[in-house]
Amino acid sequence: MERQILSDLMAWKAKKGRKPLILKGARQVGKTYTLKEFGKKAFPRFHYVNFESDLSLGKLFEKDLKPKRILQDLSFYLDTSIDIKRDLIIFDEIQNVKGAITSLKYFAEEMPELAICGAGSLLGLSLGESSFPVGKVDFLSLSPFSFEEFLRALSDEKSLQVLSEFKFLKPLSDFAHEHLWERLKLYFIIGGLPEAVLTYVDGQADSFEALISVRKKQADLINAYMADIAKHSGKINSMHIERLWRNIPNQLARSQDSSSSKFVFKGVIPGINGYVRLASALDWLIAAGLGYKVPIANKSWSPLSAYTEENFFKMFLFDIGILGALGNLAPKSLYDFNFGSFKGYIAEEFALQEMVHSGKEKLYSWRENTAEVEFLWEQDGQIIPIEIKSGWVTQAKSLKVYAEKYSPKTQIILSAKNFSANKKSGIYHVPLYLASRISELIK
Repeated sequence: MERQILSDLMAWKAKKGRKPLILKGARQVGKTYTLKEFGKKAFPRFHYVNFESDLSLGKLFEKDLKPKRILQDLSFYLDTSIDIKRDLIIFDEIQNVKGAITSLKYFAEEMPELAICGAGSLLGLSLGESSFPVGKVDFLSLSPFSFEEFLRALSDEKSLQVLSEFKFLKPLSDFAHEHLWERLKLYFIIGGLPEAVLTYVDGQADSFEALISVRKKQADLINAYMADIAKHSGKINSMHIERLWRNIPNQLARSQDSSSSKFVFKGVIPGINGYVRLASALDWLIAAGLGYKVPIANKSWSPLSAYTEENFFKMFLFDIGILGALGNLAPKSLYDFNFGSFKGYIAEEFALQEMVHSGKEKLYSWRENTAEVEFLWEQDGQIIPIEIKSGWVTQAKSLKVYAEKYSPKTQIILSAKNFSANKKSGIYHVPLYLASRISELIK
């Protein structure tokens, strides 16, 4: 299961002035597997330690944080020699041991020739601490499989070739377009968590049974996430976090029925109706990588951040497969549906995940009066509205209202339609499965 981030890791290895690397990402997205594959492909040897599975490793950092001494003790622990100029060190679940993250500062200063990577499922909860080595580490983020990575896992070489050759100049062939839609519906069900993808790949000879197995695997993963929440956030707070997380699919579905798109706290937890009392629980979910917060701007002027309010936003999950499992969407209903508006939030979730995977860290939504555009992409002072349509009907009334008020040079509609472009009006119709390529179109 090859991941696109491997090329970024190779670039980090070759970078002049390289610093220790921290790989961020939610649990079960494949951080450990990816770093080990990187170690196998790019280094003569790699040395892996997991600070969650062996708590005694905390002793490495108790005496001092001197890199030379730490490596000597680590060499004894692993019963092997470590070549600081040629080998890779992997510190997994690095946030579990006090001093481990801080030690990266001294590795950067005193042993810059050593390639060292840290990873952790709940690293986001540790990055704000005062002991964090600001400016002394490089960062990469790993998200669930993108749609393209999913196709690679299915060994769908024809689809991958079609996508690699597409240049936003002319439509795809009807055959290729229809085939990619069928694959996309599979991805809506399976999502991008490696264990779910592997479950389907192993059983795809009987696709229906494989999808049932995928849902069972996703249920196991959800239970694991809940256990993490309970373990790391405290008893009372964990109850709030779990209810917030489970409520996200309901809120997204409700927003497609002409209700407010704003995340509404009323009714999520009995007796707690305000944002302030649940803000910390929400922040925990985001820091743990289990959810995305998309601010809703009430004006579309740059910078968009100036036209948002802290308690006015949409919430999405980090994986579309988990969204379906949490929302109790039967695989057959997802695979059979004709992309009607009642499943619009699925398309919106997918588009967000793909754009985030492509490297766009901050996206906004827009709402004024009753008009709403799903996403705003801000780049170099330019704001590009992105409308999401789950079917072939692409009449975008809200986008028209937006265009009349703000006159954007470029407008993008992601839908089930094949690619088309009206360069005079600046309106581009882009197939939803190409959401990760939006940055190429904008450039």
